[in-house]
Amino acid sequence: MKLQRKNRRALALGALAVSGALALTACGSDDTGNPGGDSSETTQAGNIDCGDAKGQLQASGSSAQKNAIDAWIKQYTASCKDVQVNYRPDGSGAGITAFVQGQTAFAGSDSALDPEEVEASKKVCKDGQGIDLPMVGGPIAVGFNVPGVDTLNLDASTLAKIFDSKIKKWNDPAIAKLNPEADLPDLQIQAFHRSDESGTTDNFTKYLKAAAPKDWKYEPEKAWKGAGGQSANGSSGLAQQVKATSGAIGYFELSYAKDGIKTVDIKTEAAEPVKATIENATAAIGAAKVVGTGKDLALELDYTPSADGAYPIVLVTYEIVCDKGNKADTLPATKSFLNYMASEEGQGLLADVGYAPMPTEIITKVRETISGLS
Repeated sequence: MKLQRKNRRALALGALAVSGALALTACGSDDTGNPGGDSSETTQAGNIDCGDAKGQLQASGSSAQKNAIDAWIKQYTASCKDVQVNYRPDGSGAGITAFVQGQTAFAGSDSALDPEEVEASKKVCKDGQGIDLPMVGGPIAVGFNVPGVDTLNLDASTLAKIFDSKIKKWNDPAIAKLNPEADLPDLQIQAFHRSDESGTTDNFTKYLKAAAPKDWKYEPEKAWKGAGGQSANGSSGLAQQVKATSGAIGYFELSYAKDGIKTVDIKTEAAEPVKATIENATAAIGAAKVVGTGKDLALELDYTPSADGAYPIVLVTYEIVCDKGNKADTLPATKSFLNYMASEEGQGLLADVGYAPMPTEIITKVRETISGLS
């Protein structure tokens, strides 16, 4: 276990090195109360700047980032003892709804705000609007439970047909062709999808639509649209079902693919099928482009990479917050906690819990945006 952790930390540092050295946070002061100010005006605890943060910070949304949020909260609140951070991982859709209703300081979402959600956010963000801050990334692993099969290769077309109930047996010729050396059983496929509105579903179906448009006819959405299958709530629910059900297949973040859950290698245009790893996801996320306007940092991901080692099914989780009009009583804690999440220390924790850090160019813009929140 210690060796695995060391390897993961090495991976995290390697991913950061690929993007360039990250600048330390907590090195400057501004007149907005941004954490990182003069030590005479703020409370410094190690590398975490608590600033004037205090009280309860309520947030909710993406279950994809739950394991990252848990790690961040543990470290942050150990230093900033006057702040209690409560994050409810009830799905991206529920998180956005709570945020635009003014129930939370920020929301986690695996999909950027759509125009209707931006408009709705203006009611709670006085003189401002909700913006997307990309904070954590990683692969959407496709977990499987097929007796006697340890390695499984699938492509976008075959996955689309499996999750749309067009391929129903594990020994189907399409699967056998991709896995000539596997002893595939005559076993019913049990395909599991999310029951709640989920950014993970949105990103997974964006991949299916982009890479297999002839086989996946549905438009990508947070709500599942495929035919048939079974459902479970949250990423943890899907992982539990895959682990417990013979013949099962489902999709969830790599951090949930544990306790013996095997993951599919995805066949792309590259020479070899690509494994769901942090390093391979980082290679794909590094090609993302910022397409948001103004302070919004929404990204455009490439779901059909051809480079060797670029894993195609990735997601980025955004923290959604008001650019202006944040509640005065929670603004210091919001900025302090988000600053820690975006810091070198915060990003450096991610590989340890199965996620990919944001590339330097992107996370630098995130830090600059957080400093200007008001």
